[in-house]
Amino acid sequence: PPSLTYNSNLSWNTTDDSLRSAFMDFGNVTDCIVMRDRETGRSRGFGFVTFSTPVEAESAIQGLNEQELDGRRVKVNMANARPTGMRI
Repeated sequence: PPSLTYNSNLSWNTTDDSLRSAFMDFGNVTDCIVMRDRETGRSRGFGFVTFSTPVEAESAIQGLNEQELDGRRVKVNMANARPTGMRI
């Protein structure tokens, strides 16, 4: 099944294309988007990358989390991860 990573602390200069090229080394990127403000079109500083498999997504997390992309140390996590221990 496809696997989605949530990528935060992105530079305002990071584009869909630069995000995709940073993640392509870790597997087959099937989708990639930097979230933008609807009014201004400016980056909101986070985005999502979809990989073909969870193994590829995990590889990207190991390889890119806390690494520099466009001058910022990016954070990479599984998009569907829930904080543990918060039962309601």
